[in-house]
Amino acid sequence: MRQVFAVVLAGGSGTRFWPASRRNAPKQLLAIGPSADLSLIGATVRRIEALCSKERTLVATGAHLVEATRRALPWLESKAFLGEPVARNTAACIGWATSIVARSDPDALVMVLPSDHHIGDEPAFHAALERALASAESAITTIGIEPSRPETGYGYIEAGEELAAGVRRVVRFVEKPDRARAESYLASGRHYWNSGMFFFRADEMLAAISEHLPELASGLERIERAAKAGGSAEQTETEAVFEALTSTSIDYGIMEKVAKLHVIPASFGWSDLGSWQSAWELSPKDEAGNSNTPDGILIDARSNLVRDLRTTGQSGRVIALVGVNDLCVVETDDALLVIPRDRAQDVRLIIEELARRGRRELL
Repeated sequence: MRQVFAVVLAGGSGTRFWPASRRNAPKQLLAIGPSADLSLIGATVRRIEALCSKERTLVATGAHLVEATRRALPWLESKAFLGEPVARNTAACIGWATSIVARSDPDALVMVLPSDHHIGDEPAFHAALERALASAESAITTIGIEPSRPETGYGYIEAGEELAAGVRRVVRFVEKPDRARAESYLASGRHYWNSGMFFFRADEMLAAISEHLPELASGLERIERAAKAGGSAEQTETEAVFEALTSTSIDYGIMEKVAKLHVIPASFGWSDLGSWQSAWELSPKDEAGNSNTPDGILIDARSNLVRDLRTTGQSGRVIALVGVNDLCVVETDDALLVIPRDRAQDVRLIIEELARRGRRELL
């Protein structure tokens, strides 16, 4: 059995969870899932421990987030954290991490996982990962989530014939559809939500990068030569390479171009926790459908999300709602958000307005 390495992608900004998520404390570092005791990235790393030891787990994040990410994962060694000098999307990040894995074991299997998703059924999740790792022996593999609704906010994967039990050929990746197309995808039985999880042999991914992303391949070779030279050469070269790279997603740069690609259809209570609406959906609720704080008072109010995330100030502050439905109300030390749940994605408009006003301390 090949060694399995995990690469956890933790460079996202999580702006749709403002005001809780900020540039220096993004979504993956927050405990905004069903469990208030563990950050999203902490839950991600914990749930893969049965398949990949902590010694073979890498966490790729922005250089400015390395220290905060270490604090969220104190059981990992310092060498587990890779700080990207500048963000250049997932192709550069995954390629860089894969080349580091290949230094110690070019035959290793690598699983790439987002750091900020929720998984409701961990046994089913583990079973899907084991099937994906077995498939990755012969082809780059991804996991497709069986759709439960005509979702327009996700990319899709169209699957072809079954190649083995639980393994299908990928026909194509599909961008986020409009409502009518999403409904046709749901009815087809051939389309799955793109989970952003990838599984491959380290040598096969590096070969694919050489073929389809030669600029990135050349940069990774420069970094490897610098690593062999020792000292500060590797850090200096990594910064220079990333600065010059084009921003490209792994989906566009590699997955849409490789000739042989497998997908594992799966259902394990997956959510990308894309907004406060997702947080409400996954949270425990009272008989009126409210997800409330311990001190919150809700009268004649239904299906609301209330969060008091202040870390300073007077304790026992009360958030009270009367006669309102379907709201998200989120308070932090320096901001208060009130937004209809069905417009939770529009938090990005607040981010844009704050940037326009130069209020960087709130971003």
